[in-house]
Amino acid sequence: MENIIVGGAWPYANGPLHIGHLAALLPGDILARYYRAKGNRVFYVSGSDCHGTPITIRAKQENSTPEAISERYHKEFCDVFEKLGFSYDLYTKTSDPRHKEFVSEFHKKLYRSDYIEERTVKQAFCPKCKKVLTDRLVIGACPTCGSATRGDQCDVCGEVLDADTVVNAKCSDCGEGLIFRETTQLFIQLSKLKTQLREFFDLHPYWRKNAISFTKRYIDEGLRDRSITRDLDWGIDVPKDGYENKKIYIWAENVLGYLSASATLCKKRGIDFKEVYGKESKSRHYYVHGKDNIPFHTIILPALLLAHGGGLRLPDDIISSEYITLEGKKISTSQNWAVWAKELAEKYDPDSIRYFFIANGPEKRDTDFSWREFKKQNNSELVGAWGNFVNRTLTFAVKYLDREISHVVVDLNVKRRVSKLYTSVGAKIERGAFREALEEIFQIVRFGNAYYDSNQPWITRVSDLNKCRNTIGNCSYLIANIAVLLQPFLPFSSAKVAEWLGITLKWKEQEVTAERIAHDISILFSKIQ
Repeated sequence: MENIIVGGAWPYANGPLHIGHLAALLPGDILARYYRAKGNRVFYVSGSDCHGTPITIRAKQENSTPEAISERYHKEFCDVFEKLGFSYDLYTKTSDPRHKEFVSEFHKKLYRSDYIEERTVKQAFCPKCKKVLTDRLVIGACPTCGSATRGDQCDVCGEVLDADTVVNAKCSDCGEGLIFRETTQLFIQLSKLKTQLREFFDLHPYWRKNAISFTKRYIDEGLRDRSITRDLDWGIDVPKDGYENKKIYIWAENVLGYLSASATLCKKRGIDFKEVYGKESKSRHYYVHGKDNIPFHTIILPALLLAHGGGLRLPDDIISSEYITLEGKKISTSQNWAVWAKELAEKYDPDSIRYFFIANGPEKRDTDFSWREFKKQNNSELVGAWGNFVNRTLTFAVKYLDREISHVVVDLNVKRRVSKLYTSVGAKIERGAFREALEEIFQIVRFGNAYYDSNQPWITRVSDLNKCRNTIGNCSYLIANIAVLLQPFLPFSSAKVAEWLGITLKWKEQEVTAERIAHDISILFSKIQ
């Protein structure tokens, strides 16, 4: 049995989720549901990122504590993910004691390697606020592209920064120019790992183009050594003598959440962790995130795993999305230009939401969300195509055939289409082409409607009842298999169809087992007005 690790990016617990998060994270649930349906052992893990400066900033703004802020948003995230059908095997948080213990033990071993070095470096200090500033509290211009940036990462060009490299560095709180004092930190020597990271990168030519171009640029331009500790009071303690007043820098512990969560699941399931994360394990590892997180998954995480020296498996597949815009404009949480996931999940059918962000997923380029398109695609595709095919077929059987579905010999053309679809759609899902996979399924939905129309069961129920039963039987066979194929994408509606037709949602060709439809058929999707 192959182990499938699906790691969804860990959202910062400093504010609500918006549609950009949904678009980037939904592919993870599709992968997890698909591989479970195939019979693989799946570890679908993620959690809330509860450390870091953004949370301390929010706590200060609300006169609260980082613990209270992160816990509030963690609970909100859990609620949203549950409503939208995210089937995590474990959704945890970086403040969980199990994660802290795993990270601490990982770093102890890491510090004994040849890739960790103690250095005296400059640290930002605001003379007006009289305090040390973390990188995120430093603002200025990006030294690479010249755009306005914070001191940790440029949102425009994606460059991962050190605060002392920011041009015209100022305090984000008061706008005062900064001075830089000396402090001692631990560094991971990425420069020493360049050859190994290049070899790792060259083995994955099938990654998405954004992951390939970002990673290639970082390696070609020369990897800079990075600090893995910081003078903070909120985070995981550095497990080293002399560093009692410092914390592990957030990026050196949050990406380890995939491992800590998987280790927790292994313990719960009675499995050796090396069976899942060992270099030679029979596993496939997916990492699902937005393009702003690419370097942390293609450079930082592999570097930590290599430097650790524990024979751990490096990432296999990088599923890195582009951005979602809103009505043609970039999403801005600070300007309240966003559609919040919580409100969307409360007002609309979860499968309608999932359909839109998969059919319009930003897999190769930025895509736009508009209310007009959301309504249009729900009403035309989910209601007008798929819902119509299901409801017209099954309500016909209820009304005119005494709820019976005949066990017919499936038309050869219909059977060939379905058989090919499992292979084709499965291959697309496995390589991260979710939009193409969903469109291919909806092509057979449209074929099903055309088949129903051309065979005219409303006429043959009078003129040729056997032909009528055969038509409804073939349509029911199509519906059963489409429900299986759609289950990773639209789990709620697929579960309804499975119950009506008495099928399982395993990834294999289905025969309709229900001789009679035992339940009243409800509307599968409702129009958005």
